[in-house]
Amino acid sequence: MVLSCDSIADSQIQHSSGLELACRSWVKEFILVTCDKMKPQGGSILLSEPFALDSNFKRAAILLCEHSGEGSLGFILNKPLNMRINELIHDFPEFDAEVFYGGPVQTDSVHYVHNLGELLEDSVEVGSGVYWGGNFEKLKFLVSHELVKPRNIRFFVGYSGWSGGQLADEMDYGSWVLAEMDSNYIFKSEPRELWSQIMKNKGDNFAVIAQMPDSISFN
Repeated sequence: MVLSCDSIADSQIQHSSGLELACRSWVKEFILVTCDKMKPQGGSILLSEPFALDSNFKRAAILLCEHSGEGSLGFILNKPLNMRINELIHDFPEFDAEVFYGGPVQTDSVHYVHNLGELLEDSVEVGSGVYWGGNFEKLKFLVSHELVKPRNIRFFVGYSGWSGGQLADEMDYGSWVLAEMDSNYIFKSEPRELWSQIMKNKGDNFAVIAQMPDSISFN
């Protein structure tokens, strides 16, 4: 299977809008066929399909921290808010760590993902080298004593959540692509390039999807 907009352009379609619809349909079918047997789990990455209409999840790369029959929870990794954590929380020590939009649920809450491990008590291991949450007062202590660097942690406002079975339904519709988590995606990658980077790293036809524009025009 070779994925390209040229290969899906039916000769009978005369207008770019028709070609765009054909390309969207082709990508959706490819995602459904390729990801049919893949199941989400905590520690995996969710990539929104390239033409997602919901602005909250447009070209979103989400770290899935929790997934069970009761629901799922994760954080969008690639939507920085141009704000530092000490600007958001006034009693937080001065710390040059950017805050990200984690998702549309409970946007009055703050969360964090880090690589501090047992250094931060009550953390939950999400995957190799990646931990979620932990004692907030201890975190402030570590930051104030310069035992934590901005490269060690990501802060989020709000989170992305799904009720029981909701994420599975969305995947059955082709709304998400699953990818393996790599701690470098969280702590070292350029956020604005992350969606394309992870999609490209999946290889083959996903690398073509990674290069697709938000809107396709053949004029």
